[in-house]
Amino acid sequence: MSAPATLRIGSFSLRWRPRTALVCAALAGAALALAVALLGMGTLAFTPAEVVAALFGKAGNPLAERVIWSLRLPRVVTAACVGAALGMAGAIFQSVSRNALGSPDIIGFTTGAATGAIVQIILFGADPFAVALAAVLSGMATAALVFMLALKGRVTGGYRLVLVGIGVGATLSGVNTILLVASDLDRSISAQIWLAGSLTARSWSHAVPAALGLVLIVPVALLNARRLALLEMGDDAASQLGVPVERTRLAMVMTAVGLTAMATAAAGPIAFIALAGPQLARHLCRSPEVPLLPGAAMGAVLLLAADLVSQRVPSGLNLPIGLTTGLLGGIYLLWRLVRDEKV
Repeated sequence: MSAPATLRIGSFSLRWRPRTALVCAALAGAALALAVALLGMGTLAFTPAEVVAALFGKAGNPLAERVIWSLRLPRVVTAACVGAALGMAGAIFQSVSRNALGSPDIIGFTTGAATGAIVQIILFGADPFAVALAAVLSGMATAALVFMLALKGRVTGGYRLVLVGIGVGATLSGVNTILLVASDLDRSISAQIWLAGSLTARSWSHAVPAALGLVLIVPVALLNARRLALLEMGDDAASQLGVPVERTRLAMVMTAVGLTAMATAAAGPIAFIALAGPQLARHLCRSPEVPLLPGAAMGAVLLLAADLVSQRVPSGLNLPIGLTTGLLGGIYLLWRLVRDEKV
């Protein structure tokens, strides 16, 4: 574990750990390399040098620039933003619940966002903007419901939050199934395709809102990072250190739900990333602090890598990204449960 260093500029000071900064830089480099590889893949293949030249408008090949900028770059940007959002959301949920399984796809928030999207698709149509808005609002409503049900004596315990979330998620999963069965075939198929999670046909209309969501929400998480770290010590200890426990917990849960809902709106339900990203980042950083930025960077790397895998499988399979991450996540979860008796 590396000792923290302090950067001072006038009255401003910033504590940081060299190892954490190195891990973040390495993950950013890995994400960049994966992005270049993805931009060069497809029916029209391009070398890394051609990809970089096209990105800077110096390829001398209008077709390459059009394919990379209009078709492939929005998908890559969406994948990176969705992965980063899920990685940071998972870090927040695991910190608030003090449980390695406290990720939004396990404790029901992703399912809640999916419920709103399914209702929109089945009852009102599959307009992309309307589906995204319905997913965000439904995710927020699910979080509020879980938080209220978890309150006991005006206190929400971490484990109680997880258990209530699992219960609400199971109920909403049943509601989702009923909606799919009761709807007509065409709309049910459309909803099922959305539920699989996909980066196919992502455009700038998906990538730009996802990026703006990160820009708006991530600073809120970072500003509360210190309080979140103190909250991991326990409610009593955090309260004695001046942390408004319930207000901080609510603010961070809603921040994580916002990230999750934004990611779900952009690409549909994506499993595994929020669960594994923060844990892998914490293992690499070897730091007691909440891995918000490392978790986000790891999430982006994992989703970009999963997209690369899904495009490398035999063309007849054409796996959606959500199924790819789900398969990998199941293996990871089994390994985690077998390896760690505390989970």
